[in-house]
Amino acid sequence: MAPSCLIVVDVQKGFVNAATAAIPAKVEALQRRFDLVAATRFVNPPGSAFRRLMDWTRFAPGSAEAELAWTPRADAPIFEKSAYSALDGRLRAWLGDRGVATVHLAGIATDNCVLKTAVDLFEAGWRPVVLEDCCASHGGPDCHAAGLLLLRRFIGAGQLAAGAAAPVA
Repeated sequence: MAPSCLIVVDVQKGFVNAATAAIPAKVEALQRRFDLVAATRFVNPPGSAFRRLMDWTRFAPGSAEAELAWTPRADAPIFEKSAYSALDGRLRAWLGDRGVATVHLAGIATDNCVLKTAVDLFEAGWRPVVLEDCCASHGGPDCHAAGLLLLRRFIGAGQLAAGAAAPVA
């Protein structure tokens, strides 16, 4: 049987605000339910598309806002990324080496990094399951709702679930 897997996307101090404040505690509790857990951390290095095209300079490597806002369990790798999607070669190899078939997603932000990661997982052949009550958007509830709407269209309504539906390891 394939192991249960949770990826926690970009739950970082700089993304925590009134709309996302509940997410760090939710993912800390949720991670106990999975065989495997990984976390992602967004960083915005010099020369990135975010800096060049959007003039957005937040989340410099090593900055306080780039720090995780929760405590991953000891065996959880942390994958740094400088793109919306977490699905790069390192994460593909990690999932493949462990025989993962379904990837549960929680984190920030539903309308960009969670959405892009879910779509990329879907297109690469994994089943993404977005735990909608364990995700939020620092853009507010409307952005979260927009992300969920788009996820239903991109990956199907059957791939959205409540955190309570997550497996128990």
